[in-house]
Amino acid sequence: MKTMKKECTPKQKRGQSLVEMAISLTVILWLLAGAVDLGSALFAWIALRDAAEEGALFGSVYPTLDDGDGIYEGEAVNTAAIRQRVCATATNPIKLTGSDNLNCNVTLVTVNVTTSTPPCAGGWVRVDVVYNYSIMMPLTGTIIGTQTIPIRASATNTLLRPACP
Repeated sequence: MKTMKKECTPKQKRGQSLVEMAISLTVILWLLAGAVDLGSALFAWIALRDAAEEGALFGSVYPTLDDGDGIYEGEAVNTAAIRQRVCATATNPIKLTGSDNLNCNVTLVTVNVTTSTPPCAGGWVRVDVVYNYSIMMPLTGTIIGTQTIPIRASATNTLLRPACP
């Protein structure tokens, strides 16, 4: 006795195509969202790097506190003003102003190896900035185990004033 092969009906073929499209569309959309997330993180890193450079430039001109009389107050590092300058510079897309996601460290080094001399021209200022970038796509955060990625930027500049004693 001869058995007849059961042929696929057009309805069954449509169902298979629908499943294939759903699986491939999910993968394609996930890759597209990942590319958008990566591009946004790169844009945030560029803004953060520019902010660190601005802070280092500001710190090279105003490394120590000045109470308005033109006389620098020695070893009082102008960290708060440099941090404020960094936060004011990086406002888009990462909005550092008033952000808890920002960690800004300012380091001043003098030319002399003794610690008794205040920072003066010829030394250097280094501004290190770390920003916790929030991932936009929830599935990616679940896969890698965190919803934030630390983005780091740093800049170093030579101190321009005050003159060394």
